[in-house]
Amino acid sequence: MPNEALGAAKEKKNDEFYTQYDDIQREINAYLDYDPDTFRDKTVLLPCDDPEWSNFTRFFAQNFDRLGLKKLISTSYATESKQKNTSIQVSIFDFLTEYETQSPQYDESISPNRGKIFTLTRRNKKIDINDLQWKYLEGDGDFRSEEVTRLRDEADIIVTNPPFSLFREFLAWIMAANKKFLIIGSQNAITYKEVFPLIRSNSIWLGNGFNHGNAFFRVIGINPKYANGVFDESTGLVKFRNCHWFTNLDHGRRHQPLPLMTMADNLKFSKHKEIKEQGYLKYDNYDAIEVPYTDAIPSDYDGVMGVPITFLDKYCPEQFEIIGITKTWFGLASKVYPNQTQVSRNGNTSIVSKLNDGPAIKVSQKPLDTTYYMVDNDYYIQLYARVLIRKKVPD
Repeated sequence: MPNEALGAAKEKKNDEFYTQYDDIQREINAYLDYDPDTFRDKTVLLPCDDPEWSNFTRFFAQNFDRLGLKKLISTSYATESKQKNTSIQVSIFDFLTEYETQSPQYDESISPNRGKIFTLTRRNKKIDINDLQWKYLEGDGDFRSEEVTRLRDEADIIVTNPPFSLFREFLAWIMAANKKFLIIGSQNAITYKEVFPLIRSNSIWLGNGFNHGNAFFRVIGINPKYANGVFDESTGLVKFRNCHWFTNLDHGRRHQPLPLMTMADNLKFSKHKEIKEQGYLKYDNYDAIEVPYTDAIPSDYDGVMGVPITFLDKYCPEQFEIIGITKTWFGLASKVYPNQTQVSRNGNTSIVSKLNDGPAIKVSQKPLDTTYYMVDNDYYIQLYARVLIRKKVPD
């Protein structure tokens, strides 16, 4: 499964995935369609970017004039540092290799330990990728260094695909400087305690998204077994369905309300069998109804609803407000269950506290063919993480 692939890659620290040019172009175009001046007169920084390999550098350099950029800065992480730091993976030089090695400033003795900075600055002529200028950084190019942090402070917009294992730290690094950004991360990042409060407050949101939800990345050095069958050796690409663009740049799809039916119509006409047969179940540990599918959200329900985290890909802030998330609750849960016994699908039992980590539904009979929980002889099932939302009240 794609989720397992990302988890395995992270566990093995094979967590740097190189984004396809078409995906970058499609995403950037969504912001330009909404506001053609999104990047005009802006300085864009591409940190953690490996310009020798990255399509981000290629795209922004080739489209420098079309975007109206003021300046483009792209930094690389030293290859020797990558080998020492197992959370970053070694890249392979691509379109800039010959350009770099034939430059007068190229020094084979320091290249393995020093990062590089590539820049493009607006001039009174047409700018393209051949105008990139580069030099060595003083350090290895780690985004956490004072050197790269100064570049962050200079930039208006930060764009990159950071290593997934550093997503929390990288986002905090951006937010500390109150910068505009567009970065890629795992869907699981939505539930992070450092990330979700920013989503709830509409400080950040999901971007336009990958085509049909499918993200294809080039990986280097990853063992195909960690890709769980989604690695294509002929193309060197791995397909994931649980990756998102995270941003605070606005785009039009974010303001498109979901077309929804009323609760009565859902109960009568829903294509989902469980909605027609069971209706909308209520959580036992929070005053909210369970809505297992985004298209089954009732348009006329005024209370709190628990919806899948995939809802955020279709979230319209003018239509709904985000209350919380059930993954960690952030103090919202209305009760705590003591003395829980977990009964697995095969009948094994164990004493746990897991029922407190998500939405719980009390059932009248012992569930079959699924893991369930017992508390004081009552039966419960727990659902996946849910985002808690409520219909927006017009101002």
